Amino acid sequence: MMADNVVAPVSVVIPCYRCATTIARAIASIVQQTRKPAEILLVDDASGDGTLEVLQDLAQQHTGWIKVIALNKNQGAASSRNVGWEAASQPYIAFLDADDAWHQKKIEIQYAYMAAHPEVSLSGHLHRIIKHPEKLPDWEIGQWRVKQLSKRAMLISNRLITPSVMLKRDVPLRFLAGKRHIDDHLLWIELICEDYKMVKLSAELVSVYKSLYGTGGLSSQLWLMEKSELDNYTRLYGNGCINIVQWLSLSLYSLLKYGRRLLVYRLHLRWKI
Repeated sequence: MMADNVVAPVSVVIPCYRCATTIARAIASIVQQTRKPAEILLVDDASGDGTLEVLQDLAQQHTGWIKVIALNKNQGAASSRNVGWEAASQPYIAFLDADDAWHQKKIEIQYAYMAAHPEVSLSGHLHRIIKHPEKLPDWEIGQWRVKQLSKRAMLISNRLITPSVMLKRDVPLRFLAGKRHIDDHLLWIELICEDYKMVKLSAELVSVYKSLYGTGGLSSQLWLMEKSELDNYTRLYGNGCINIVQWLSLSLYSLLKYGRRLLVYRLHLRWKI
């Protein structure tokens, strides 16, 4: 199917929930990689709408490369990613969402960096928003830089979107099972609190097809997301990652951000009327 010398020891994990109309685009963006991953794990989160059949058809088209895991009960993206993570056979895991797409040099660039810097346990990169759903990422990358992520920066805001992240499979922490909002941010902070080195590449290597806040899907559920962020800080205080002053300060800052985000969202809705 592909030459061994271009295969990267990377397992791609994609949580899938009612994504029959977008998953082919995500897979197409992996097929066009200049350095392909060793395997793709599609985890159907009990979609119940025909998505599983689409995933199985894609697996038949790419026999031995795409593997489908079907969950009997809907558990959310965090648990689905954990299931794929546990089933992965490669030393590196790369996450992609079913409605996003990677730039064709994503694996080539990010894996090469991770392999050359074994002290780095997790890396992410920039993204670009595309408003045309039929288009795959196709732009010049150019020169890019690397910045180490600090605990302080990660506590203030989530500097990494999940479809940008590649990490070592053997890191011991996982997404919080059953958590349905901002589960990724919690994991990144927990890892950095355990002194795992994390960096961000300035290259734009993934495209998303909707705004991260204030549109459809989970991101429109602003209050649920806010409660989840406050819960994250409470959990981090409970496990000793932050002290009481940091907990109170971060919670207040989060509420202020929520107020601003809600105002912007309501103004956006008013403008559309």
